Amino acid sequence: MLARRALLRRLGGAPEVRRPPWTATDSEFLEGCTRCNACVDACPEQVLRIGDGGYPQLDFSHTGCSLCGDCARACEAEVFDLSREAFSWRARIDERCLAHAGIHCRSCDDACEPRAIRFRPQLGGPSLPTLDPTLCTGCGACVSPCPGNAIHLNREAHHA
Repeated sequence: MLARRALLRRLGGAPEVRRPPWTATDSEFLEGCTRCNACVDACPEQVLRIGDGGYPQLDFSHTGCSLCGDCARACEAEVFDLSREAFSWRARIDERCLAHAGIHCRSCDDACEPRAIRFRPQLGGPSLPTLDPTLCTGCGACVSPCPGNAIHLNREAHHA
């Protein structure tokens, strides 16, 4: 069953499984994780849940990760490395953004604590979002409040 889901993800038929912050590649994480779920229990934002095979995975459908580190500190298996970048993805805003349709909306701006999303005034129209990938942490806080489902997290090369 896990192999089928992995194949579907590669073919675009299933969403990407996102592992907890500060963890290595999926295969390294799965190899080291004991599925004790201490990280899931420790997460104050409740963005970690038990996923396929009993392994923890992120769920940004209600809120984003605060990057507090409680999950990493709770883990005895040592699959977390706080010296690495928390997430390897960054937010992207697509054409479904309500501001592009002339509707005033700043839900993502309000949710973005590092201020990576800003709205710039436009002459004769609503302010449009701009995203600074160097400020984006990939925390996912902007994903759930977007009423147009216009925000996605995409893998990117590490930024400075």
